[in-house]
Amino acid sequence: MSAWVSQIRKGVLELAVLGLLAGEPRYGSQLVDDLGDYEALAITAGTVYPLLSRLKKAGLIDSVWRESPVGPPRKYYSLTDVGREVLTEMAGTWRAVDAAITNIVEQT
Repeated sequence: MSAWVSQIRKGVLELAVLGLLAGEPRYGSQLVDDLGDYEALAITAGTVYPLLSRLKKAGLIDSVWRESPVGPPRKYYSLTDVGREVLTEMAGTWRAVDAAITNIVEQT
């Protein structure tokens, strides 16, 4: 069961991160904290930073260093225009899959 849960989480983390970044730019540990607010999406920094790297390489997000009021500068991530388009497509697909699975599960 834990392998199945892990696969589901991996599949939705990209969508969740893009969704959070659509609201406002965030730094890596902030994303970890924000996702941690949702028990099913809780991740570690060791998971989020490779994901952010992949998203940046794909052109879906960009980053900029900003001074921090408490400590060293932080790298803030935000969606690119392409990232917003991909988020819209992914969200539509998610809604369709969610509706289909909900329909199937509720029939049992």
